[in-house]
Amino acid sequence: MTSLQPAVRTGSPTRNLLLATWVSAINFWAWNLIGPLSPNYADKMALSSMAASIMVAMPILVGSLGRIVSGALTDRIGGRMMFIGVSLASIVPVVLVGIAGSIESYPLMLVSALLLGIPGTIFAVGIPFANSWYVPARRGFATGVFGAGMVGTAVSAFFTPRFVRWFGLFPTHLIVAAALAVTAVLCIVFMRNSPDFTPNTDPVVPKLRAAMKLGVTWEMSFLYAVVFGGFVAFSSYLPTYIKNVYGFSSVDAGTRTAAFALAAVIARPIGGTLADRIAPKYIVVTSLAGTAVMAVVASFKPPADVASACTFIAMALFLGIGTGGVFAWVARRSPASNVGSVTGIVSAAGGLGGYFPPLIMGITYNEASHSYTVGLLLLAATALAALVYTVFKLHAVE
Repeated sequence: MTSLQPAVRTGSPTRNLLLATWVSAINFWAWNLIGPLSPNYADKMALSSMAASIMVAMPILVGSLGRIVSGALTDRIGGRMMFIGVSLASIVPVVLVGIAGSIESYPLMLVSALLLGIPGTIFAVGIPFANSWYVPARRGFATGVFGAGMVGTAVSAFFTPRFVRWFGLFPTHLIVAAALAVTAVLCIVFMRNSPDFTPNTDPVVPKLRAAMKLGVTWEMSFLYAVVFGGFVAFSSYLPTYIKNVYGFSSVDAGTRTAAFALAAVIARPIGGTLADRIAPKYIVVTSLAGTAVMAVVASFKPPADVASACTFIAMALFLGIGTGGVFAWVARRSPASNVGSVTGIVSAAGGLGGYFPPLIMGITYNEASHSYTVGLLLLAATALAALVYTVFKLHAVE
């Protein structure tokens, strides 16, 4: 245990927040390794639209449910140890996915995809870690900056297909595995928990039960399932969507997916910072309204490349400010001793919100017209339902 004590002691909130954001970005890259390559896997393994959707959705499922545990453990042992542990534990599934893809084994890919959910649990570690370093009035900013680690999905969408073309499939996965190992070492050397962090050593299950009894847990879970779920779903499924609807190559589809993810990443800290200044409710309402409108516009298949790019980037911006707004709301309303448990449950809900859309898109895809109209209209309807709930059921100031 002594070897894991930080060699450099620093009380800098900025340094620890930026390092936590880096850890999140690398783990999000690992979590989203399958999505950018899914069109290639579908072609080489002769997968149906549904089979490809299941493959893409598997890491989302495990990563989502695992956040419940990682959030509760963060309350208990602190973010630093969890960042190190998750990064190291993610190395094996990354390598296994590379093996499965290289030998074109769909069963092994499904098993590996389940394990690839491990890096997706990192989000529930970072929110309480960032909260503990900042005063309440700055927590929207802090969680927004940490949430910008979602840029890892953009990095994955842009670089993963290119790395495969430059270095080969398996070497690409080894590069990501090495990045995870280096990240763990950086945490060991430079990161530490906030001086204000107090371990909550209560048993995990009772803590989760207590968090589940809080109204804020379920209210924020519903909203986060829509905004973060929409982001995760499109970040992972957009390469398949773009290839099916517009006929782009995997590399070109990855570039456009990266633009979508980057827009959401930029918008997230903006949403969190705005929520420090005005009630988070109004940020979330704006996000849901914009998402619903853009989903309807997308259902009409705007032509490539300018119209479709503007549509999906605008959707990403609305989803991004919503993710920042929701977690600013969580930080403001959650009891300090339960913020990790609440964060874990809300984060899980967000991930699960991203699990089902790829499956629905696969089921509702109209191959004859290359259309995802039904799936997009369901997204619009869900966003509108969340909008009505937020406007009429949730108070701006609590």
